Amino acid sequence: MPLVTGISPVLLVADLGRSAGFFGEQLGFTCRLHGDPPNFATATRDGETILLSLAGPSHTVVPNWQIVEKLWDVYIRVDDVDAVYAEVQERGAAIDYTIYNAPHGFREFGVQDPDGHDIAFGQPLS
Repeated sequence: MPLVTGISPVLLVADLGRSAGFFGEQLGFTCRLHGDPPNFATATRDGETILLSLAGPSHTVVPNWQIVEKLWDVYIRVDDVDAVYAEVQERGAAIDYTIYNAPHGFREFGVQDPDGHDIAFGQPLS
């Protein structure tokens, strides 16, 4: 049976350059812009990719939490969440919610991108 080899969430963004800058500078992803002019980007870190797509000027970007309270747009599983927490703070990312042991069995924290998407980083509790 064929294997799923990855899953890439797609975030709609209002300003592609601003969003790519956030993922690169604040979260440590490598970003590549595509199109002329750019209308799509890949943000990759450790072999995992988030896709960024430019929303048209007449469209409003609506993060999940504005529809369902406290719902993430992206949940990124990591092997050392405390180290990632320290790293993104050092990079200057504003923390949306501080690191804690969540009742669903993950140690996690969250940030928001420039469009208000909630991005969580989590590690399963042992």
